[in-house]
Amino acid sequence: MEPRDVVAAWVEAFNKADAELVASFYADDAINHQVANDEIVGKVAIRSRFEQEFATAEMVCIVEHIFQDRDWAILEWKDPLGLRGCGFFQIKNGKIVFQRGYWDKLSFLRQHGLPIPQN
Repeated sequence: MEPRDVVAAWVEAFNKADAELVASFYADDAINHQVANDEIVGKVAIRSRFEQEFATAEMVCIVEHIFQDRDWAILEWKDPLGLRGCGFFQIKNGKIVFQRGYWDKLSFLRQHGLPIPQN
């Protein structure tokens, strides 16, 4: 499966809000770093984070573009509320080994009526 195909399937699982299925796309020692949050290491921790996030807010990923360069896939996305973001996925042996995402956390929290952390 090409990296762009892995990411397209990952988006389908994400849109089902199925943390177990989403986690199945990651290598056991994968790293997921959404720059608005702390880095997460390992499939188990990644699944746990998605369980928490899916329980907190209804999220939908609308693909704008998926680009591929060797073992990298780049996802440009938006959601129905107008939030936009970009994700970079490194795929090896059909599994995500590294993911980095860029999106506006403050806008996300406001759109979903979630508390804004006070530092």
